[in-house]
Amino acid sequence: MSETLKVPTMAECAAEGRQPEILFWVGSAGSYDDRAKKITRAFVKILNKANVDFAVLGTEESCTGDVAKRAGNEFLFQMQAITNIEILNAYGVKRIVTACPHSYNTLKNEYPQLGGNYQVQHHTQFIDELIKDGRLKVGQETTFKGKRITFHDPCYLGRANDVYEAPRELLRTLGVDLVEMKRNRKTALCCGAGGAQMFKEPEKGDKDINVLRTEDAMETQPNIIATGCPYCNTMMTDGVKAKEKEAEISVLDVAELIAKAQNL
Repeated sequence: MSETLKVPTMAECAAEGRQPEILFWVGSAGSYDDRAKKITRAFVKILNKANVDFAVLGTEESCTGDVAKRAGNEFLFQMQAITNIEILNAYGVKRIVTACPHSYNTLKNEYPQLGGNYQVQHHTQFIDELIKDGRLKVGQETTFKGKRITFHDPCYLGRANDVYEAPRELLRTLGVDLVEMKRNRKTALCCGAGGAQMFKEPEKGDKDINVLRTEDAMETQPNIIATGCPYCNTMMTDGVKAKEKEAEISVLDVAELIAKAQNL
């Protein structure tokens, strides 16, 4: 890859005696999943473009424990969480931004009970802030102008944390035709990954939940299905493939759309 992305680590910042503006929490999917890595790169490009002073934990970052907790293994969750909290507190981290709603929900709502108190934002909230503060310019004359885009609300961003408008605000800045599914915001249907369907075979039934949600999206006749979660991205991409529509419909994270609009 010819592009050079600036991604400093907290250890490097500590060695220089400085505290970055934000810690970018990459998350397991954003670190290891090949598709989700593209979302991570897109967000880093945006941070670089806006000259944001940020850092990552790098090899010191471990899973937040979200998956263990949802699967009922509270002991494993607490072990993972306490290890992360000790590292975050040792670096004096105050503000965390993540592209994963699962990490966002866990860091924001569950870490405080174990001694981890941080200001936590989803990447769409932070990018929206960058645009409103004039640190990132996005014009409406983009390659996406007039494209039909529908936004799929991730469960842990929407219903769990009432974040509905930030991703939609970002999509509107691109001059797109934003079309809502019948089930949106508080009534949005889960893609299935939040219920661990991404990690196992589905139970007996007449339809996979991600296919049902993809059908919701396809009713809007979109060019692009936008989402703000790496798990949702996988589930909706698989749904589009199941419908054999991958030639006509793209599934992209909001950060990827903003980065592409900037030709980053």
